[in-house]
Amino acid sequence: MKVKKVPQRMCTGCMEMKDKKQLIRVVRNKDGEISIDMTGKKPGRGAYICKSIDCLEKAIKAKRLERNLEVNIDEEVFIKLKEEINDEQ
Repeated sequence: MKVKKVPQRMCTGCMEMKDKKQLIRVVRNKDGEISIDMTGKKPGRGAYICKSIDCLEKAIKAKRLERNLEVNIDEEVFIKLKEEINDEQ
């Protein structure tokens, strides 16, 4: 019996490879709108972040999310991400 491979993605905050299911996906669609994708299936360019406030703070400080998504991100998106992470914990 074949063992199913678990997809791995890199967190933009801590730069560690983790299981895709453990991360939150932030997506930029074709119109340049940024949204949070908890399912991991929305179309568009995606960046992943751990469910940790520390990782989010690192990503914001180094502007890694903005670089990965190739767009300027509004403060509202960061606030929604913080709320989502707090709800998960």
